[in-house]
Amino acid sequence: MAEELLESKYKNAVALSDATGPVTVFPEKRKYHDIVAALKLDGYNFASDLCAVDYLDYMERVLPTNLSPQRFEIVLNLLSHGLARRVKVRVQVESDSPHLPSVVDLYPGVENMEREAFDMFGIVFDSHPDMTRILMPEGWEGHPLRKDYSVGRVPVQFKEAPQPR
Repeated sequence: MAEELLESKYKNAVALSDATGPVTVFPEKRKYHDIVAALKLDGYNFASDLCAVDYLDYMERVLPTNLSPQRFEIVLNLLSHGLARRVKVRVQVESDSPHLPSVVDLYPGVENMEREAFDMFGIVFDSHPDMTRILMPEGWEGHPLRKDYSVGRVPVQFKEAPQPR
């Protein structure tokens, strides 16, 4: 059902894959919000997860032919209770301007998930009602789950091994 809806509404704007499990939709960044809205109208009424992925060292991954791999990817998992089906929406986000439209207006439950993606990866969700850090302190510099984030060094001190009695 989702395949037919998306193919008819957004020709050349989305690629579909269902070879390994749930349908996976790969929209262009500019069509992300529209396609998620269409999925909601099609009965996908629950957003179970939204997460970010940093593909810094894996830019040669396989994607549909109309998409070029970008450093970041947002993965949104939607569920239709009535249809008993899942759909995964994977959108590419470039590293030089990591912005994506927010879907909080469609699925209010993703508010904190989008904030976490912002806090950990630096991906900004435009039109989000509260795009602030959620896990790290406000003054924290950088985004800890980026693969190029320096973790620093903490010296580890070991005590002497206990002697046998």
